[in-house]
Amino acid sequence: MRIAQVAPLWERVPPPAYGGTELVVALLTDELVKRGHEVTLFASGDSITLAKLESVHPRALRLDKTVKEHGVYDMLNFGRVYERANEFDIIHSHVGCIALTYANLVETPTIHTLHGIFTPDNEKVFKYAKNQPYVSISDAQREQRLGLNYVATIYNGIDVRSYKFYPQPDEPPYLAFLGRISPEKGTHLAIEIAKQAGWRLKMAGKVDVVDVEYFEKEIKPLIDGQQIEYLGEANHRQKNALMGGAVATLFPITWREPFGLVMVESMASGTPVIAMNLGSTKEVIAHGKTGFLCNSVEECVSAVSKVAELDRFACREYVWNCFSIQNMADGYEAAYYKILAEQFALSNAHFPNLVTSSNKSISG
Repeated sequence: MRIAQVAPLWERVPPPAYGGTELVVALLTDELVKRGHEVTLFASGDSITLAKLESVHPRALRLDKTVKEHGVYDMLNFGRVYERANEFDIIHSHVGCIALTYANLVETPTIHTLHGIFTPDNEKVFKYAKNQPYVSISDAQREQRLGLNYVATIYNGIDVRSYKFYPQPDEPPYLAFLGRISPEKGTHLAIEIAKQAGWRLKMAGKVDVVDVEYFEKEIKPLIDGQQIEYLGEANHRQKNALMGGAVATLFPITWREPFGLVMVESMASGTPVIAMNLGSTKEVIAHGKTGFLCNSVEECVSAVSKVAELDRFACREYVWNCFSIQNMADGYEAAYYKILAEQFALSNAHFPNLVTSSNKSISG
């Protein structure tokens, strides 16, 4: 099958540190290549991939301070994708609503994985293109009132083998927090939980421009370098060691998280997760087995005292069974073939004597 994977240009694929969507795109793209598909990745020019790489800019936009109008590069990127649409059997977009208006202009179907959230503004575009095929990354992410044509829910996957397993936490014990330092991720709640529980907390993650004020006013004054530590951004090895060495990873989100890859990465390392029961957390965590779902800071504090009773081997096995690259790629392959089969049936219904080269290629 000839597949175009379209990634955000903001971050490299895969990301050197933080970037859940870009990591998922990287893993899926390489796995599809390994399965024999002909894949073209449209991403920043510094991306690393087994697929053929196409880019309109040599580096991740986040790293290029000379770029002032990011939207210009998105338009150039999608112009390149859709002017070549007839070269692909299917286009797979990971960039939210930006692709929706382009996708209606070509015959090649576009499948949209929704990695973000709905807003009053972008809902207008989703409603306009509600019949295009969508994939949600959790059932909790869906907004049924929009009437979107969901073809599947496919959970994000990781390369479990790339995560070292930690059968025992480090000494002295500590709690971990990993993610954007932002109100939505609940960094301030992680600190509050650690302080109330009397535990050390090690935090890692990037501070986006929009969150600098939050970091400076609400987080930085609480960092003492002893009980509360901030380690900056962490690469894959550092993330693995930080979470793997912890007694638990805190995930005290304050919003409807669509997925939360950090939870899976923590469990793959052997470390249970204590999370707020919001968004997708109840789909990602097996309550009482791989972590605890809580409804308040007080419940999170209580869970800290119970988390050592959980089986760290069971946490990793759970990820193998539910959130591997193979599971994710199987889901997307099935979604691709479903969409192409429906398109083929529709074409035959309208033009029963027409067989195109695209129809012949979808079994490849």
